[in-house]
Amino acid sequence: MRVAILCHPNVALFEMACASELFALPRPEFEQWYRCDMVSFEDTPIASLGGLTLQAQTVTSLSDYEMVVIPSWTTTNPTLGEPLRSELLYSELLHAHQRGCRLVSFCSGAFLLGELGVLDGQRATTHWRYAELFQRRFPKVSYVDDVLYVRHGNVACSAGSAAAIDLGLALIREDYGYAIANQVARRLVVSAQRDGGQSQFVETPILAHPNHFAQALDWAIEHLHEPLDIDSLAAKAAMSRRTFDRKFRSSFKLSPQQWLTQQRLQLAKQILESEAFAIDKVAQLSGFDNAITLRHHFRKQLGISPSHYRRQFAAS
Repeated sequence: MRVAILCHPNVALFEMACASELFALPRPEFEQWYRCDMVSFEDTPIASLGGLTLQAQTVTSLSDYEMVVIPSWTTTNPTLGEPLRSELLYSELLHAHQRGCRLVSFCSGAFLLGELGVLDGQRATTHWRYAELFQRRFPKVSYVDDVLYVRHGNVACSAGSAAAIDLGLALIREDYGYAIANQVARRLVVSAQRDGGQSQFVETPILAHPNHFAQALDWAIEHLHEPLDIDSLAAKAAMSRRTFDRKFRSSFKLSPQQWLTQQRLQLAKQILESEAFAIDKVAQLSGFDNAITLRHHFRKQLGISPSHYRRQFAAS
């Protein structure tokens, strides 16, 4: 897949670096990987946020690319008489969208997608500090403030800063599978998966035992194949069941049981991708009662059967 990372004046360096690390870094250990360019519609060096000057590959077209990453964008309204590069950039992005190119924004990059109109009638997100401004600027967009990233069709946008990594890893999982995504996450020294539906921030901090909650979840992920009791997880987190449930919902917008089901589904998908086990065995290894329960949750969450998922991934 050919990938373009868009450089522009005042580009945010953190999000630019995330895009580079995710998609542009050479990874000779993989047989297949992205072919990535840093591109700009400017023909002069670019002053980024912080004053660092960048030199990117100057382009006048995006027709060679199958994915365009927008690390950030200005949050102010476009003004009349802007340079031609904006008109050309907008035109090329719209053409790219129309031909099915994947458009991906990090943080304030969603403002450019909003200006293009490709988010109209769709769910979208950006950094929480821009939430009110984004909603005023783009009333036709259904803004979501309790997610790390949103995806619809070939358009995706992440919340602020580090959520760019979560979205990038989700796209890598989709393109190359769990094994490769996990290796990339390990090299980044980050969690291999934070679900897109997780809140951008925890409204009520966990004060009494700041590490026990995360440790309980880590323990649960390592023991998904075993019968797990929510009361036992609460005890491992050094919380009452009521406090555990409340903290869980404020963090993930899910009940603990829903979260467990999601984690088991993720494990089942990894097994289906990498092993030829019978569905009964997959259900056992991922912590579901039986194949019937596994099939039920697959159809409910993904709309397909485990066997169909395996065939689809093998075909891709």
